[in-house]
Amino acid sequence: MLKLICFDCDNTLSSIEGIDELARLRGPDVFASVEALTEDAMNGRILIEEVFGRRLECIRPGSADVAIVGRLYIEAVEPTARETIARMAAAGWTPVIISGGFRQAIRPLADFLGVGRVEAVDLYFTGDGSYRGYDRAYPSTRSGGKREIIAGLRAELRPEKVVMVGDGASDLETRPAVDLFVGFGGFVTREQVKTAAAAFVTSLASVPALV
Repeated sequence: MLKLICFDCDNTLSSIEGIDELARLRGPDVFASVEALTEDAMNGRILIEEVFGRRLECIRPGSADVAIVGRLYIEAVEPTARETIARMAAAGWTPVIISGGFRQAIRPLADFLGVGRVEAVDLYFTGDGSYRGYDRAYPSTRSGGKREIIAGLRAELRPEKVVMVGDGASDLETRPAVDLFVGFGGFVTREQVKTAAAAFVTSLASVPALV
């Protein structure tokens, strides 16, 4: 039977927040405002849907910007992520990345880690690579979206077991939909996640022993 091990991307599989790195490319003022919005959302102070479109309109990332962040994800990868995912795959687990980030930026990291399936938000570009928008209907652009994605994976794949690993409030929302939620604090420790998680780790190498 299929078993799914699902990982958040930003501040879990990699130490960066992709949206913040896109903002950094636009200068310190844009970066500061976007970073503050991201932190408020990840700590549950505001709803993700209240900031998702606002951040992208501030940045208007082009395809070249997204490619830069794709490389940064790999450079900042969690030190044990690749080995952990390989170990779990060998033990019969299918890895999935579930993110409120952007599919085109995350795909290179997924390839590096050996993860076939990425559930993330698509960005749209014009013919010259300029920003044209994003998939506004995608679940992880709103509160509870990662839980919706897991429900969809359960309906599609009928897994025997689903485990979610993540650092933020949007990851914690998956707890009712998974068999085990593992909080991650290797880069950022969020107290609400640490308190509510069934297990909490600071290295992904600790995950296999929990499942």
